[in-house]
Amino acid sequence: MKISGIKAVIVDLDGTMVDTLGDFVVALNHTLDDLRLPPVDRALVERSVGKGSEHLVRTVLGHQLALPEVVAAGAVALDWPREQLDQLALERYQHHYHFINGQHSTVYPGVLEGLQRLQAAGLPMACLTNKPLLFARALLEIKGLDAFFAQVFGGDSFERKKPDPLPLLKTCQALGTLPAQTLVVGDSQNDGIAARAAGCPVALVTYGYNHGDPINQAPHDRLLDSLTELLD
Repeated sequence: MKISGIKAVIVDLDGTMVDTLGDFVVALNHTLDDLRLPPVDRALVERSVGKGSEHLVRTVLGHQLALPEVVAAGAVALDWPREQLDQLALERYQHHYHFINGQHSTVYPGVLEGLQRLQAAGLPMACLTNKPLLFARALLEIKGLDAFFAQVFGGDSFERKKPDPLPLLKTCQALGTLPAQTLVVGDSQNDGIAARAAGCPVALVTYGYNHGDPINQAPHDRLLDSLTELLD
């Protein structure tokens, strides 16, 4: 991708810079254990991440509640009003995630070098994720990536989350660049759809989480096997 005309870069976090699937699975299974429900498998979690903690917890909880063995056993959780159960599960999930954040996750190969290249090229960078801001800032610091970003925004930083374009437009404003001058780097259709709606060019990595769908079907200007390819 040519960088002529690009004056800043917005980078997603989960599935783009850090493989956080292990963190999600551990926090969710602690939550499910609290509710006396069976553990979830990694495949379901991978299909469900990317739209914020609320969506992740609600989707996983709904799946586990519908398991034949759970229904047959008459699990106590089935007696709760669903809205209250969703809220309780989210609270327990956030509690557990706070303590395990970053412990079961790894930085993808090429991320550090790719960010270093962007920084050396003089391009300001912002991290924009649907993960809650508190967890996002902590994860970036734990993984030694925080110094690359002038701005960090989470799923609770704005009124709406990706794939709505609002977070991208607000992040462009914070960076002081026009959307057409701001490259979005992500791993899923959420990033591609939001970038198209905001008027930003977008590059998607091929190794992240895209709800089980082929990444080449998401809106994009380029596909990347590594962040090191951004300035090739």
